Order: sequence, then structure tokens, then C-alpha cells
Amino acid sequence: MCGRFTLDTSIEVLESELGIFLTEFQPSYNIAPTQQVLSIVGTNEGRKAGYLQWGLVPGWAKDPKIGSKMINARSETVDEKPSFKRLLSRRRCLIVADSFYEWKRKEKDKQPYRITVNDGQLFTFAGLWDRWSSGDQEIVSCTILTTTPNKFMQSIHDRMPVILQDKDLDNWVDLTIDDKTFLKSLLLPLDASLMKAYPVSKKVNNPANNDQSLIEPV
Repeated sequence: MCGRFTLDTSIEVLESELGIFLTEFQPSYNIAPTQQVLSIVGTNEGRKAGYLQWGLVPGWAKDPKIGSKMINARSETVDEKPSFKRLLSRRRCLIVADSFYEWKRKEKDKQPYRITVNDGQLFTFAGLWDRWSSGDQEIVSCTILTTTPNKFMQSIHDRMPVILQDKDLDNWVDLTIDDKTFLKSLLLPLDASLMKAYPVSKKVNNPANNDQSLIEPV
């Protein structure tokens, strides 16, 4: 699964590298479920950036608390599950990050690792989003797609988030594309040679901790 990630950069870098416009941005070293995450969706006017609540609340859900259990979706069955299959055609998003955390089991303990791509460059997770409302309450939320681990990630965890290649970003948020077979073909493990990992402090286990020391090697 993917349960925590980071985004430590500037508005200027985000806008220039991702072709988006932002009015606000706050770096974070410990982005956790139920928090707002910087995301990109496709519109008829091009890419639009904004914030979505991490943890998908389907539009048909009776209780929005279900979102805390739906932070990830398996890419292999995303076109079959009731919560996700209709979203694959029309409600896809990019979720922006520059690293993610994963916990490797060691005997009776778990050691957190920070995983980066291209030596800490920006990347985007493949995601799905939905809109839920009840009375005057509205939640626009998202989930991160996961896949089988590449050779690099196999030693750390049995799943990994789908990190899209740059060449696939436009297709993922293109509203004119609804071929589910094609879309699923984009949901592959990233090239293992692009990834690096190192152990970090267990302070990251607590979402209340959020400072630069979390990304320092231990």
C-alpha cells in the first residue's frame, strides 16, 4: 500500500514542471490519509490543480468515514470494483509527490524507509477521485492506485504505488480517453533503476510529526 508521502518544493517549481497554476501551497514531510493532497485533473481547458481529501468517499456512500479505509485501490481490479470502475472512465487524477514512505518488517519491528525517484525529483501517483455530498456538506476525495512491486520494492513491501511515466501523464487526465484496457496498461510498476530508498526516523509513524528531520537518513 501507499500510506504516507512527501512534497517539499516551491510553487514556482510545481508550476513550471507540471504546467499548472497554484494560489497556495504548503510543503509537507508527512502527508497522511484524510489530509488534503495536491492533485491535478483534466478539464476541457487543460490541466487544473487543486486539493483533494486523501481517502476516497464514493458519491453513493452513506457514511463519509468510509474514506479512511479507501486510501488505495488495486490497479489490477480497478475496472471491476463498484467503488472505482465508473471513476476509471471519467474521474482520473494525478497526485503530486517527491517521495513516499514504506515500512519494511524486521523480525517483530517495522523500519520506515523513504523512497525517492530520480534522486528526489517530482513525480505523480495515478489516482481516482469522486465527489460526495449530503445536505450542505461536500467532500471531493481521491485514492492512490497500487500495483505489484518492481524488483527494487520487492525487498521492502509486496505492493507499490503506481508512479506514472512522464509520457503517460496527459493520457491519464485526458477526458476524451475512456478505453479501460488502454488506461489499465498505463498502471505498471515504475522502472526499478529510477528508485532509491533509505531508512528514516520512526517519528514518521505519527502524522502529527511534520518537519524536515523526517526525511533525514538514520
